[in-house]
Amino acid sequence: MSTKSANEDCLGWAARDPSGVLSPYKFSRRTVGIDDVSLNITHCGVCYADVAWTRNKFGHSKYPLVPGHEIVGIVTEVGSGVQRFKVGDHVGVGTYVNSCRECEYCDDGLEVHCSKGAVLTFDGIDADGTITKGGYSSYMVVHERYCFRIPENYPLALAAPLLCAGITVYTPMMRHNMNQPGKSLGVIGLGGLGHMAVKFGKAFGLNVTVLSTSISKKEEALNLLGADKFVISSDEQQMMALGKSFDFIINTASGDIPFDPYMLLLKTAGVLVLVGFPSEVKFSPASLIMGMKTISGSVTGGTKQTQEMLDFCAAHKIYPEIEIIPIQYANEALERLIKRDVKYRFVIDIENTLK
Repeated sequence: MSTKSANEDCLGWAARDPSGVLSPYKFSRRTVGIDDVSLNITHCGVCYADVAWTRNKFGHSKYPLVPGHEIVGIVTEVGSGVQRFKVGDHVGVGTYVNSCRECEYCDDGLEVHCSKGAVLTFDGIDADGTITKGGYSSYMVVHERYCFRIPENYPLALAAPLLCAGITVYTPMMRHNMNQPGKSLGVIGLGGLGHMAVKFGKAFGLNVTVLSTSISKKEEALNLLGADKFVISSDEQQMMALGKSFDFIINTASGDIPFDPYMLLLKTAGVLVLVGFPSEVKFSPASLIMGMKTISGSVTGGTKQTQEMLDFCAAHKIYPEIEIIPIQYANEALERLIKRDVKYRFVIDIENTLK
């Protein structure tokens, strides 16, 4: 078994500065350690995080920056201590690649909430001091703990978006017991996250309503994604008709919206979960207190739940809606993502186009 040496080139696409423009870039990955898995990347989903980090939206991006944290591929090598994977296995890597492995959250399989901070899949600082580089690249090396088994019958390209978009909505849905058939769910925003919330909601037996400002999404929401209802959220009459009708609302939108009108749609003890990143959240205390409502936040998910979600999607044949693109189209894809011009997730065909 040939060990990839640390000086072998990994080919990727990187941003060199806050313009965010990506271009080919060669770099090295670490050698395969005792507990590591090396995988040839076949596909990588395109997430809004790729826009935010390549363009330094948070002010701490380190260049050159190779984005991508919805990664799937095929195992080419495993370390001598690896228990869970073998060469040829289909695997995925999500939004983080390391954690302290000893705090209460790591012990509970909630590594994304590691007390010392999970190491992000790209632009993170790993334990050895190196800057992590993401899935817009030919291969990667990762500790087996942060690697997930993709069920054999699940197409790799379709599995990629599950590793961020999918788990981001699945986690709060499980945490707040949204898997109760017959309950009602409102989904704000119908992009990469929103369309997965609709699909999970229907798989859980919920009555799902999409709340959107865009009438153009109505037909697909109802006919392609299977939502029960579509409501234009800017239409006051339509919104008033929904008063106290939802057990749960998931806000996947990152635009700034007034929260009070949505809080009025919740039943007593209803829960609104925020998974998008608006610039601020404003609501009247009465919106929360009257009807003992809850507003909750959530990021991606721990290793245990990520594997559970992948298995659930395979068992229930839940597949994201994707547009497969070559790596050479990545810059245009990021521009289109900013304009929300994607149905509903770009997935880069790394295997056939990264040369």
